[in-house]
Amino acid sequence: MYEPTRTASRRSFLAAAGGTATVGLAGCIGGGSGGEIDEVTVAHMPIYPDLQWYVMEGEGYFSEIDAEITGQEFGNGPAIVQALGGGDIDVAMFGIVPAMIAIDRGISAQVTAANIREPMGIMAEESFHETFEQQGGDAFAAWADERGEPFTFGTFPQGSVPDVLLRYWLRDVGVDPAANDSVEIIEINGASSVWQAIANGEIDGTSIMEPVPTIAQAENSSVTMLRTAADVLPGQPAAVTLMSDAVRDSPIASQFLEQHVRATEFIDENPDATAGHVEEGIGMPVDRARKALDSPLSNFITDPSQITDATQVFSEFAAGNGQIDEQLSTDQIFDLAVYDSL
Repeated sequence: MYEPTRTASRRSFLAAAGGTATVGLAGCIGGGSGGEIDEVTVAHMPIYPDLQWYVMEGEGYFSEIDAEITGQEFGNGPAIVQALGGGDIDVAMFGIVPAMIAIDRGISAQVTAANIREPMGIMAEESFHETFEQQGGDAFAAWADERGEPFTFGTFPQGSVPDVLLRYWLRDVGVDPAANDSVEIIEINGASSVWQAIANGEIDGTSIMEPVPTIAQAENSSVTMLRTAADVLPGQPAAVTLMSDAVRDSPIASQFLEQHVRATEFIDENPDATAGHVEEGIGMPVDRARKALDSPLSNFITDPSQITDATQVFSEFAAGNGQIDEQLSTDQIFDLAVYDSL
């Protein structure tokens, strides 16, 4: 976890100009009438699917929100779930699976926005592509027979968004990795480590988001795109924006989503400037960031209704993995009213 970075907002400006504002813990209730929220702490991750955060921050959009916005960067979803449980976070921009885990644990929060749709891709060794197109799921057995070892996928830990998409796709082509000796899935933490595993020839395929596919293409890797998430699971969810009940029940919810929409539109209309925000916020070189924005995996959105149907697949897998007690319904996961009110 990294130190939080603070972003000036309209409320902090008003305070400096002689207005009143109380700044303190997450979701701090100010001393003004109506118990308004004066500060909102937003958890986010340095990943492509959280790009709206970096645009909102870099373009100064938080100045339009009547609260001080404090950003806190985390390295993984479970750490954000823990912070949510401790009351340290008001808004979280992270994966749909940890969002469901938070809700399942009784944390009073719901998803109010999607950040991206269909951002993953199934990548595999080029030599495997033709065999797969001809034989489907049987291609893995052919690979293992020819090489004397299973086809090895490397992706994020079991239950993560890339892992769920991979297992869903394998199930769809008739392959159960738990019962099929021709397929192996190993866990890798972090996109940079996935790329290193590809570059070192340690894995034969992966399920991953940008910027790994763009990096692989630039480096002429033999591991290339086999299927996009749009091919596998239309409307596939990934990073979302989850808000505490206190925020959802305040004007801050719609104000935040208004700026989220602005950021989504900015990404679509200003890819060159967006690439600069990627470089500054995530550390990816601007030229590669710009190429990644043209990828078929870069589908930035705000409307949560675009991912509700496919989210049920992830809810099913999360329940099957024991990450949540039971499959959560759409109404339990999402609050669509905030976006619909814009």
